[in-house]
Amino acid sequence: MTEERPGMRADGSALLWERDEEVAAIERAVETLCTGRAPAGRLLVLRGEAGLGKTALLTEAHRIAELRGCTVWSARGGETLRSVPYNVVRQLLQPALLALLPEEAREYLGDWYDITGPALGIAPPGGGQPDPGSVCDGLVAVVRRLARREYPLVLLVDDAHWADLETLRWLTELCARLEDTSVLVLVACRTGELSEERAGYLDRIVEAAGPVSSLRSLTPQATAGLTRATVGEHADDPFCREVWAVTGGNPYETVELLAKVRDAEIEPLEPSAHELRDLNRSARGGGLVSRLDKLGIEATRFAWAAAILGTGITVDLVARLATLQPTAAERCAGILCEARILTTPDPLNQQAADGELEFTHPLIESAVYNSIPDSLRTAMHGIAAQVVTDSGRGAAAASRHLLQVHPDDDEEVVEQLREAARAHLAVGAPAAARACLERALKEPPSAESHPRVLYELGCATLLTAPAVTIGHLRSALALPGLDVAERVDAVVRLSQALLHNDQAAEAIRTVTAEASRHEHGPARLRLQACRFLWQSIHAAGADSPGRSRHLADLAAACTGRDDSERALLIVHGFDVLMRGGDADEVVAICDRALVNGRLAPGLGWTDSGWGFELPLMIASIYAYTDRLDRAEALFSEAVRELRDGRLERRPRLALLRLPGPRPAPPGPPAGGGVDAARVPAARRPGGPPAAAALDRVLQPRRHPDRARPSGRGDGGRRAVPVRGALPVDDPAARRPVGARAAAAGGGAHRGGHRGTGGGGPDRGRTGPPQPPGGALGGRPGAGARRPRSRPGP
Repeated sequence: MTEERPGMRADGSALLWERDEEVAAIERAVETLCTGRAPAGRLLVLRGEAGLGKTALLTEAHRIAELRGCTVWSARGGETLRSVPYNVVRQLLQPALLALLPEEAREYLGDWYDITGPALGIAPPGGGQPDPGSVCDGLVAVVRRLARREYPLVLLVDDAHWADLETLRWLTELCARLEDTSVLVLVACRTGELSEERAGYLDRIVEAAGPVSSLRSLTPQATAGLTRATVGEHADDPFCREVWAVTGGNPYETVELLAKVRDAEIEPLEPSAHELRDLNRSARGGGLVSRLDKLGIEATRFAWAAAILGTGITVDLVARLATLQPTAAERCAGILCEARILTTPDPLNQQAADGELEFTHPLIESAVYNSIPDSLRTAMHGIAAQVVTDSGRGAAAASRHLLQVHPDDDEEVVEQLREAARAHLAVGAPAAARACLERALKEPPSAESHPRVLYELGCATLLTAPAVTIGHLRSALALPGLDVAERVDAVVRLSQALLHNDQAAEAIRTVTAEASRHEHGPARLRLQACRFLWQSIHAAGADSPGRSRHLADLAAACTGRDDSERALLIVHGFDVLMRGGDADEVVAICDRALVNGRLAPGLGWTDSGWGFELPLMIASIYAYTDRLDRAEALFSEAVRELRDGRLERRPRLALLRLPGPRPAPPGPPAGGGVDAARVPAARRPGGPPAAAALDRVLQPRRHPDRARPSGRGDGGRRAVPVRGALPVDDPAARRPVGARAAAAGGGAHRGGHRGTGGGGPDRGRTGPPQPPGGALGGRPGAGARRPRSRPGP
């Protein structure tokens, strides 16, 4: 652009010089959204260095969208707020949801309310620890529902490079799923050095956007036009060229410099051009520090305290942090606003509360924060933690300040960080919890709390870093201080982490060794049940008649009084099935493990204490013994729990997670239970072990034409036969269920249950004991007879 724009002013609109192409793209995207010409959503990404006008373009997008009648929500990342989980997504979505009554929000969000409400700060956390992937899926679903309610909806995310990782994960997923979401998303981010994880998310967002607007500096001609529009048409060419040379064509620096020229009443002529460099230095870095010094020590302290707080800046909080009297704080706020260091939030910003302040630009905020002496900055973060806590914002909000405090052997800080970690886990932010607990270890904790901090840290990293979990839990177990329940739970979780780290033999040795330390009782029984469970699934060579007799002896005394007894009963039932035992006996054993015909609360598909292996095992048992009603009920319960977002924190179950309400791929019927559980597995080569088990056990029975061939997901083991002696690769196994039953001499019962054939003393047995497969996908023996079916409950 070489000509001056009429009506341009030295404010935010001046930053739009030479941005006609980007503004036109925004106008087209808004027009497309409003007219409904495109069923899918749209993503625009603005990239560029600091000060090139990204924020000004988002402000213009806000104006354009509102003129077209759009609902516009905006949010912004912060350099000092990157450790606050769900910070940016809360800014976007929370105001609209808080405008609803709690009952309305629950009804509107439906099943996603319990999983996303705590993350968005509109509902208290529940009793469990939600999986971050499920929270992410839920937040995507929330946007879809809100997009229908608030259509046409525009989302603006500024400074995405400073967004928290939880928000970046959600934003990445949302941008990848815009094909069925009528929403316009505009994302502004800087180029430059970022952490590998943060850069990875932003790269995926850029890939989803297609063409990206990479902003450039102003040309000399545009700088001259902006200069004359700001300070007067009489500005001569040498002066304009010097403005461009001093600022490098950076729009923000140009606007700030010209504002200072106007305030200082400098004539925009060549003789005054030498003053521009000093004026420009005063706007950033060391020059900004000098400006603060000239404003007085109280104004400097106020600015420092505001930079420490970062968000929610009010005169009252700043006064308490900077130890200023209320009247002095009010005066300092006015001075800093007049100096264009602080400002009141844009009235379009729905997230800003009355009386809040913000920095005029992130560059100024960063310069003020970095100008604070290191030791003083650390001390102020410590005071800020107490101020934030006293204001009622909670330990989680205060934790970002505690992370910046030097270790000082303060047990109170350790307890605050532990409380913050629990709060982060309760909203599905294990990475933030891990940061708090790792900082607590540096304090360090007392001898009494040290093993508990290690134990909690191991639990927090189980999903994301099993190898790290192994180290922390082993360290916790090596220290005195854990009570019996904590120690047993730590050993069980350690064994889970070892399994996830492909160390099955070590996992079994670990629980076996710990079980030998305990007398007979609930603790020992839980460890024994865990050992037999891991052996059944992960140790193909561990089966033996002696092991089966030991398991039977333990299970004989179990009535299903607690989870340990129920787990033993399930494993025992599976062992009997795999050795060709009586079908009625197997079903009777498993029925004792249920509570009113359902899984006990501690043994659900998404409970972290035991994992998903036990529910999968008992559901498969019921399927093989022709209790398809029970099997279908159990798998349907799995689908409900996974869709509710109560995903247990284990990688193997994460492979089965249903990633939000997406359209089902063509082919499988739109049913629940097994069919729904197989949908995500179909997208992965080979499929996960659990999905392979579903195919091996259930699908050949119900839909033999849709059973996947054995692949990487089942470890190469042979599939479970559909009926006794009929392995899946037998041609007879490919015939419909009724035909196979008729060929075997059995009549089909109503409800899909099949008869067992003729009578006799062997009626109802699955065959004599055979060499076990030693895994959940193992084969009960080639000579097994058909199990006897039982009527439904």
